[in-house]
Amino acid sequence: MPARPKRQPRSSDPVQKLVLASLAEDKAEDVTVIDIAGKSTVADSMVVCSGRSSRQVAAIADHLAERLKDNGFKGVRVEGKSQGDWVLVDAGDVIVHVFRPEVRELYQLERLWSFPEGPAEAKPARATRRKKAPAPADDEAGDTDT
Repeated sequence: MPARPKRQPRSSDPVQKLVLASLAEDKAEDVTVIDIAGKSTVADSMVVCSGRSSRQVAAIADHLAERLKDNGFKGVRVEGKSQGDWVLVDAGDVIVHVFRPEVRELYQLERLWSFPEGPAEAKPARATRRKKAPAPADDEAGDTDT
């Protein structure tokens, strides 16, 4: 089996390093990085993490957006901060989802965006039975032809 080519550094690497440092500083929990390069045109990677409360979720996202802007990353957008259940920070090549734990469990983004490394295995389709159409009803019950 031939050796895999070494991955070239992506443009998202400096952004991702800053994102991870900011999340660590604000004590975000269960930080997961999902590589979506080549699987989505939206971004190169997605970071999913949790905060213990709505207030912490909003603060984590707010601090992250400020740090990104202070470090020269332009066009940073934040969605959902007012509710504090699920805040999305769009930093271009890196998208960050900050959740309350209950909301994260509900949406399960890690599971949704987990892709197998190889091509998906095709499964044969199951034969389905068609239901018979109901017999047409008579216009009048007990009608006789005499």
